[in-house]
Amino acid sequence: MRLQEKVAIITGAGSGMGRVAAQLFAAEGAKVVVAEFDQVAGNDTVESVLEAGGDATFVRTDVSQEADAKAMVDHAVACYGRVDVLYNNAGVMPEPDHSVIDTDVATWDKVMAVNVRGVFLGCKYAIPQMLEQGSGSVINISSFVALLGCSVPQDAYTASKGAVLSLTRSLAVQFGPRGVRANAICPGPIETPLLMDWLLKDEAAKQLRLARNPTGRFGKPEEIVNAAIYLASDESRWTNGASFVIDGGISVNYF
Repeated sequence: MRLQEKVAIITGAGSGMGRVAAQLFAAEGAKVVVAEFDQVAGNDTVESVLEAGGDATFVRTDVSQEADAKAMVDHAVACYGRVDVLYNNAGVMPEPDHSVIDTDVATWDKVMAVNVRGVFLGCKYAIPQMLEQGSGSVINISSFVALLGCSVPQDAYTASKGAVLSLTRSLAVQFGPRGVRANAICPGPIETPLLMDWLLKDEAAKQLRLARNPTGRFGKPEEIVNAAIYLASDESRWTNGASFVIDGGISVNYF
């Protein structure tokens, strides 16, 4: 097993890519802390891991709140004695997020609070524990939109994911010499309930996005999580400060 005995905190693990991450990390031997705001969804994820023979525990977490971020790390240490992986997966992409000229301030602030402050706070409390251990892996979920402009904008989301990329690089330089690595994954559109619910309501938007992807399809959650497993494992000991773009080729397609 590639993650045998490693302790992984996964934020936003109650659904979508986060739930798949919890399940696949546990299948590779990790002890998983499901950090999720929705208590029912978080406990459902834990139950699915336990039913498959894995090890997981739930802690209710609003990643944008400092007390919750600290409690999340304290919970991991209390239950398992250490933190080997911080998987900053939690994120929001609200429907009112559009162009800077018509996105309201409340929407902007909500996106930044979860997508940027949430990563900052998780790192603020998990990295000191990793430094004490002398090792650790921070995995930040950014997005391909952090690298490209978009004619159908979601400017708060895009700005937040660009911030995550920049923060990841800074973490890699600061803490790599002390055994704590930081890397980012930049997914393209993934078949999660959040995205599919939106696109099923708007066939034109769905076809527009599919047309730009050379593979002709959206990604599967496990196709992102498999990269995260690599970053969490000892196989990636010399991978630090990287930005993995996994988007089916959208970012290299010009037409």
